[in-house]
Amino acid sequence: MLLRDRGKGHLEIDAPAKVNLFLEVLRRREDGYHDINSAFQAVSLFDRLSFSVTDQPGISIKVLGNTDLSPGEDNLVARSFDLMRDRFDLKWGLSVALNKRIPVAAGLGGGSSDAAATILACNLLFDLGLSRSRMSELSLEIGSDLPFFFSHGQALVGGRGEIVEEISLPIDYWLLLVNPGIAISTADSYAALRMDLTKRQQGFSLPGCRDVSALVGALRLSGNDFEGVHRESCPVLESVREALLGSGALLVRMSGSGSTMFGVFGEAPKVRSSLKFNLGRWQHCTVKPITWP
Repeated sequence: MLLRDRGKGHLEIDAPAKVNLFLEVLRRREDGYHDINSAFQAVSLFDRLSFSVTDQPGISIKVLGNTDLSPGEDNLVARSFDLMRDRFDLKWGLSVALNKRIPVAAGLGGGSSDAAATILACNLLFDLGLSRSRMSELSLEIGSDLPFFFSHGQALVGGRGEIVEEISLPIDYWLLLVNPGIAISTADSYAALRMDLTKRQQGFSLPGCRDVSALVGALRLSGNDFEGVHRESCPVLESVREALLGSGALLVRMSGSGSTMFGVFGEAPKVRSSLKFNLGRWQHCTVKPITWP
């Protein structure tokens, strides 16, 4: 997360999207969650959140840019504030303007990133003095992807999301994100997994990679366990994959539980010159992998 501006009782945070460079579902846990093995990489696509302290208790959210996202109590921003208010007996409220740029239910972690930004905002605005590890621990009560956003932007993620091991990978490449405009439920994605995907005891081990060529070569030995399931049920995803490969992508993969596909490019891709992309229906965005202090 990137802190853009901070004043008395006010701050702005850019909350980044993430992609899963690989994603394995190892097993179903007794608590109903699943153990995963994944590499998360933050990218330069951001939601921007403006937070202001108010005298009125509670939270009010104004959503800009995506009118389909509810500003109500089921919004992860609202749930994160409620958690912090109840845990630390906050007496004041928050007014939040959420400029939504990351597609919803797209496998890019936008909601989780927004929620993590809210926890950080509460920590700073209300002078709670929480460590990064403590914020990460609290965030797991909201969702499994949240702890990653308290890392430096690159991490191996295990357990149900609580195990975050920071790593160092090359970032001198481009990613073309393509979303065909369909929303895929994470819960439905797990339900659709074949049982043979959940019996592995050990997952893929990402080796050290000094350059992009080594990274791509290593990632070709891995995959995303949700991708095969969704490419069968959503043929448009196969079309996206073929379009990315046809545009010169070194590697194509689904992010998270979908529906965004991404291609890895050594140079910035020239998408608009390609007739392979249905730009009328497919959302697309060229981004870079990023890290932060």
